[in-house]
Amino acid sequence: MAALEKSQGKSRGRPRSFDRDAALRAAMETFWQHGYEGASMAELTQSMGINSPSLYAAFGSKEGLFQEALRLYLETEDSETKKNLFSAPTARAGIHAMLRHSARSLSRPGLPHGCMLILGDANTSVQNDSVRQSLCRWRRDAQSGFEERLRRGIKDGDVPANADVAKIAGFYMTILQGLSLRARDGAPREAMLDVADAAMAAWDTLISTAAVKPARPKRAAIARKRG
Repeated sequence: MAALEKSQGKSRGRPRSFDRDAALRAAMETFWQHGYEGASMAELTQSMGINSPSLYAAFGSKEGLFQEALRLYLETEDSETKKNLFSAPTARAGIHAMLRHSARSLSRPGLPHGCMLILGDANTSVQNDSVRQSLCRWRRDAQSGFEERLRRGIKDGDVPANADVAKIAGFYMTILQGLSLRARDGAPREAMLDVADAAMAAWDTLISTAAVKPARPKRAAIARKRG
C-alpha cells in the first residue's frame, strides 16, 4: 500500500498528516490477516503508510488501534451478517441465510479469509488477555444474536415454546466459528456453503428437544411406594 503520510509544509520538524480512515482500514486488514499478536508494529506501520510516532499519536497504542480496527470491521465487513439473521421471515430461514452469507463473505477474494472476531486472538499471550477478553465479549454478543432471533421465533410461533434456545444458539455459533476456520484454511466456497446447508438438517432435532426438566415425584407418592 502506498504511503499515506504527506508533508504539511517544508519547515523542518513540522508534523505530518495522513488519511486516518485509510490507515485504519489498512490496519484492520493487517490484524484480520495476522491476528493481534501476529501483526507486528513493523507490518502495521508499513501497511498504514505511517511511522510509529504517528501511529501512537493517532491511536494511543497497538491495542487502541486494534479496538478501532475491530469496530470498523463490525461496521463494514460484518455489517450484513446480523441483517441476514433478522430480516428472514422465520428463525430457521434467518439462521440459514446468516450461515450462507458468512460462507460467502468469509471467503471473498482480495480480502483475508475467516472472521476477525473469531481469529483475531489466536495464540494471544497472558500479557494481552484484555484483547482476548474483548473478542470473547463480541463472540458472546454474536451468540446472543442467535438467541434473540430464536426467542422472536417463539413469539412468532415458528419455534416451539419449549425449545432450548441456549443449546440451539450454541450449536449454530459453533458452526459459524467452524466456517471461519475452514475459510482461513482455504476451503472452497462451495464446500462451505454445503456445510451451511447441512447444518440446517439438525434443526428439527434441535427444536424438538424440550427444555423442561423431568418432573420430580411428590413426597406423598414416594411415601406410598415405601409403605
